[in-house]
Amino acid sequence: MDLRKFMSDLRADGLLKYVDEELSINYEIPYVIAKLDKGPALEFTRVREFGNVHVVGNLVNTRDKVYRAVGVSSDVELYRRLLWAEDVAYSYKPRETNNVVYDPLPEVDLTKLPIPRYFELEPGPCLTSAVVVGMDVRDGVLNASIHRLTPIDRDKFVIRLVPRHLYRIYMKNKEAGKDTPIGIAWGLHPAILIAAASSPPYGVFELNMANALLNGSLEVKVLDNGIPVPAYAEVVMEGYILANEEAREGPCMDVLGTYDEVRSQPVVRITRVYVRRDSPLIAQALVAGYSEHRILMGIEKEAKIWKFVSNVVPEVKAVRLTDGGCGWLHAVISIKKQSDGDPKNAIMAAFAAHPSLKYVVVVDEDIDVDNPVDVEWAIATRFRADEDLVIIKYARGSTLDPVAIDPVQGITTKMGIDATRPINADERRFRRGVIPASVDLDRLRLR
Repeated sequence: MDLRKFMSDLRADGLLKYVDEELSINYEIPYVIAKLDKGPALEFTRVREFGNVHVVGNLVNTRDKVYRAVGVSSDVELYRRLLWAEDVAYSYKPRETNNVVYDPLPEVDLTKLPIPRYFELEPGPCLTSAVVVGMDVRDGVLNASIHRLTPIDRDKFVIRLVPRHLYRIYMKNKEAGKDTPIGIAWGLHPAILIAAASSPPYGVFELNMANALLNGSLEVKVLDNGIPVPAYAEVVMEGYILANEEAREGPCMDVLGTYDEVRSQPVVRITRVYVRRDSPLIAQALVAGYSEHRILMGIEKEAKIWKFVSNVVPEVKAVRLTDGGCGWLHAVISIKKQSDGDPKNAIMAAFAAHPSLKYVVVVDEDIDVDNPVDVEWAIATRFRADEDLVIIKYARGSTLDPVAIDPVQGITTKMGIDATRPINADERRFRRGVIPASVDLDRLRLR
């Protein structure tokens, strides 16, 4: 189960299109991917700077493609499968194999890899779709996650480490005076990216989750530094996060569609590069702040919100991290409530499930969570600020939030809106009018 098989299946069903015009990997290909954001997956067959490389983008930019990647057909089925994969990860350790499809390059030179350049203010090319596997050298704990990697030398990246699990591993190794061994795998089946973008408890290895999502078919190759990486990647890099070297990182685009702050971040030294022997090499481009980025970051958070809210409300109909909220900060939750207190419980549960969440709207089951006009109509007709507004001051949110009270800690103010109709109210006051007729509009002749 590799990237090429997934692309072939998309192509067979008309969901992947070729772009045969010669375009630059710097700005031009990312521009086209962004402009066709919610459209088909795109395979660029003529890359100006690289003669034997194709670039692919928009692989999981829609829910339908995510469903295909993990073998489900609905949101709730997807949520259940993601949560199940996290629960059973310990029993789904991938099988080690020597049957790999990549060979080592004679030298390490990151400038020779087809890493795209995306946005005008970024300092250079940026690797945004690779999975980084790191290890706690004392306890052997493994973690797989997606990180922004900016080349700063022929054999070095600067890596953005958010204070989560890989950061914890890095700090433990650093305190012991050790570099952190890592493997970087680029060009993977999307199920692996979905697992790597998840946030299971510390110690749950995300490649085990990916193996569960792929029904036990994932195989790994153990690198010389002890790190297991997927055996069917397009590019694999072996190296170390250096304990005592940092560099300026940024400004780079983030999921909100704004430039992240410039920080001093750890440096990665690459010791060996492996490249797929099958021609052409497939380079995956992921444009920060657009649908593919938002879905990868947010889909597991939706599953967690669904689970937490389901614990306090009898029926959760739908959960959506919205486009307007960048797939990260805003949520709409549709419930079938049995008490006028259910929406406020749902709001509190959602904030607990996804701490970066800043704004939650709870609506009735007749509201389409994917239609912002429908949601606003519910707020207009079913919300009263003196009764239905929840404000939580000085709560921990997202460090990405440009208006956070404390951007370092992500301290902010959160808001929840109960846009559901009262239980005992006259239903006719809240029901939308229906015209009792059916006409085939396609057969009408207008002149």
